[in-house]
Amino acid sequence: MSSETDADGGYVHTPADGDAEPAESAESTEPADPAEPADPAADGFGRKGWALTAVLFTCVLVIPGIIYAYPYAAGAFGFTFFATYLALPLVPAVLLGLVAVWSMTAATE
Repeated sequence: MSSETDADGGYVHTPADGDAEPAESAESTEPADPAEPADPAADGFGRKGWALTAVLFTCVLVIPGIIYAYPYAAGAFGFTFFATYLALPLVPAVLLGLVAVWSMTAATE
């Protein structure tokens, strides 16, 4: 068996001769095709990045700020003080959930 135990009692695997990876370089020695661009053009933060930034800004600063500064703000919609503390935190939860689903569907296309 080609395994040892170090002084700490942890497992250390020492590969046998048949298990060892070949010592070839990971990079190919073939020249790159000049017709292919080396790197895709960076298009900046993009629409998805700004949407995520807006949602995070809303969830981290705006909603907690409303709860802190105007605890009775949702009373204009008929909510009681305690219902406000239940309803306003749902806004960031729903926004983050929608952005998560949107970003996953956009990533699978």
